[in-house]
Amino acid sequence: MADFRLPPNSRINRNGRVHKAPPGARNVRTFRVYRFDPDSGEGPRIDSYELDPKSCGPMVLDALIQIKSAVDATLTFRRSCREGICGSCAMNINGVNRLACTTAMADLGNEIKIYPLPHMPVVKDLVPDLTNFYAQYASVRPWLQTRTPAPPDRERLQSKEDQEKIDRPAACILCACCSTACPSYWWNSDRFLGPAALLAAYRWIIDSRDEATGERLDQLEDPFRLYRCHTIMNCTDVCPKDLNPARAIAEIKKKMVERQH
Repeated sequence: MADFRLPPNSRINRNGRVHKAPPGARNVRTFRVYRFDPDSGEGPRIDSYELDPKSCGPMVLDALIQIKSAVDATLTFRRSCREGICGSCAMNINGVNRLACTTAMADLGNEIKIYPLPHMPVVKDLVPDLTNFYAQYASVRPWLQTRTPAPPDRERLQSKEDQEKIDRPAACILCACCSTACPSYWWNSDRFLGPAALLAAYRWIIDSRDEATGERLDQLEDPFRLYRCHTIMNCTDVCPKDLNPARAIAEIKKKMVERQH
């Protein structure tokens, strides 16, 4: 008989440690945070932290920083810019992949559940291992490829219309929210490049200055690298920069068909 249970070291203990708010705290919010320390030899658990929102800024990242600095210094997460630009603080908050720095606590209710990005190996606590994700991004060669020499006295120019075509795809911050929200990526992340890498590929495929369009399409012509996308649209729904990876993937498929005629 098939056994569909998680291995013992992956089963979450939902009765983790509880950190109560100080006496007299008002309007307390409860943060239920995924904790996992591979060095401890223990499985993951959910710790609870009660926090007065007035003790910190309005965003979820502000609360995590307050917890780490004043309640539990062992809590581990990534963060950098705090402006929705670097993508470091991407995590799963109340069931949706988001940036903690741009997610307001006021929009989430009194109980906030925080997990690392789904279906990724966990380094520690809220820090996923993005090694494979970045390798897939690098595999699409996200840089300008040309054969003709650059003009000696100026940059490689393009029209305003051509620049606008790449303006939105180039705004991707590689937070991995889209790829880790994609069921096809969950099951085939070893071969399917995922929405983020394919959006990056599209950005260079449509760049009027790039001269490797054929090679880029050849590299994506594979049953798994491109065609595991089934247009579920999760990637577009969760993108914190309001980009549309699903449309970019569809446009790549369209170009695959066009070049055969």
